[in-house]
Amino acid sequence: MKKALAILSLGIFFLSACASGPAGHVAHTDEIGAHDYWARSALKGGNTAIYLFLYNQTAEADALIGASTDVAEAVEVHLSQMDANDVMSMTKQESVELPAQGEVEFAPGGYHFMVLGLKQDLKAGAEITLTLHFKHHADITLTVPVMDGTDTDGMDMNH
Repeated sequence: MKKALAILSLGIFFLSACASGPAGHVAHTDEIGAHDYWARSALKGGNTAIYLFLYNQTAEADALIGASTDVAEAVEVHLSQMDANDVMSMTKQESVELPAQGEVEFAPGGYHFMVLGLKQDLKAGAEITLTLHFKHHADITLTVPVMDGTDTDGMDMNH
């Protein structure tokens, strides 16, 4: 009986470790963090995008005020939106509000991190570092996996 209980407990532990999402990538403090982050593959000199979920488990709102990486000239937070004429446009965001007890999705067709002027090729299977900067919270550094960029959901990452 004790052996069966131990095996069951071990199984639950391993299953819960896999429950953070398909990529399984989670970086957080007990208060603010990110999960399911990934970057599109791209070539040196070009641009790419990074996507993730950003959450705030505190009782106070905060704001993402920027990001940085050592693999590119710059990182900007952009918002893609469809206008009344069904034309998609991207606008640079100075900050993104992170509500108390809330989550913000960074995904194709919405908020995303534009990584501009790549200093190296980003190939599927590689990892890059992205540091998130907040108005109140300490910086959070993520090790972001690079995934195949052939499916761009209609977005041209060089514009």
